Amino acid sequence: MTDQATTPGPASHQKIDTSVPHSARIWNYWLGGKDNYPVDEQAGDAYTAVFPGIVTIARSSRAFLRRNITYLVSEAGIRQFLDVGTGLPTAENTHQVAQRIAPETRIVYVDNDPMVLAHARALLYSTPEGATAYVDSNVLDPDRILTAAAETLDLGRPTALILSNILGHVADHDRARSIVTSLLGALPSGSYLSVNDGSRGIDPVFEQAQDAYNESGAVPYNLRTVDEITAYFDGLELLDPGVVPVPFWRPDPADPTPEVIGEHGGLARKP
Repeated sequence: MTDQATTPGPASHQKIDTSVPHSARIWNYWLGGKDNYPVDEQAGDAYTAVFPGIVTIARSSRAFLRRNITYLVSEAGIRQFLDVGTGLPTAENTHQVAQRIAPETRIVYVDNDPMVLAHARALLYSTPEGATAYVDSNVLDPDRILTAAAETLDLGRPTALILSNILGHVADHDRARSIVTSLLGALPSGSYLSVNDGSRGIDPVFEQAQDAYNESGAVPYNLRTVDEITAYFDGLELLDPGVVPVPFWRPDPADPTPEVIGEHGGLARKP
C-alpha cells in the first residue's frame, strides 16, 4: 500500500476559475499536457506568438529539475524532498525521478491551486517503501508549509528544498528571499536548495511577452536578474557550475547543445 496524504488548507474549498488563465495550467499546456482550459490555451498561444522560446524554457526547466533530483538522490544521498509550487503533475515528477533511484524517498508537494490538488490526489502515488504527501498552502506562508511537511518528513534529517519557477510569483524580491531563509532555516546542515526562475536581462522579447502576460489578469510572474536569483543562495555552498542558464547545469551527454535562455538556476548545500 502506498503512503499518500493530503493536508487540507484554505485553498481546498476554492472552485476552479476557468475564466482566468492560470500559470500552472499554461505551463502544463506548454509542456504538452492536457490539464488546461481554453482560456489557458489562449493565454499560452498569445505568449508564444510573441515569444515562441517559452516552450523551450518550460521544457528546459523541467529537464534541469530532473538532473538536480538525480544528483541529489544518487550522489548526495538525499531521501527527502520538499517541493514548493509543484504545479500540475506531468512527466518526470519529483517523486518519480527520486523513487526510481531510491524507492524509500519521501516527498511533500506544496501548491494552493484546487486543480493541482485534485490531480495530486489522483496521480501522485508513492512507492510502497517511500511516501508522497500534498500540502495545500501558499508559498507566502512558510510556517504552515513547514508544520504540514513535518507530518511526512523528518525535518531533522537533510532535505532538499525545491523552488522551481515559484519565487517569481512573489512580487517583492526581499520577501522572496525571506521565504527562502525561513524554509531553509528549518532544515539541518546537509540539506540542499534548488532554485530556478525566469531571468531578466537576457532576452528583451521574453521580457516583452512576460510583461504582456502580467497585464492579462493572470497572477503576475516577476522575472529576476541573475544577481537576484543568485542571492537566494547566500550563505550556502553553491555547486558547480553555479547559477547558469538551466540547459548549462550539468547537461546529460544526450541533451541537445545548450543554449542561453532566460531561465537561470542552481543547486547549493547548506553547510
